Amino acid sequence: MNDFPPDRLALRPREAARSLGISQRTLFTWTRAGLVPHVRVGGVVLFPVDVLRQWLAEQTKPAAEEARPQGGEQ
Repeated sequence: MNDFPPDRLALRPREAARSLGISQRTLFTWTRAGLVPHVRVGGVVLFPVDVLRQWLAEQTKPAAEEARPQGGEQ
C-alpha cells in the first residue's frame, strides 16, 4: 500500500485504487461521498499524489490516538 509513483503529479482512478490497496468500486464510492480528495479536469477524475499521501497520513492518526491509554491508565 502507499506505493504512489514518485514521478507522477496525479493518478487516474485505477492507479489510485491500486496504490491505496482498495478496489476501484470502493474508490468510486469514497469519491462520490467526498471522502477521498480528488479533482475533476474536464471529464477526468484525478487523484493528486501529494494530497493522497497527506490524506492517508491523516487517516492513520485517529487509530494511533485510540491505542493510547486514557487518563492516568497505563
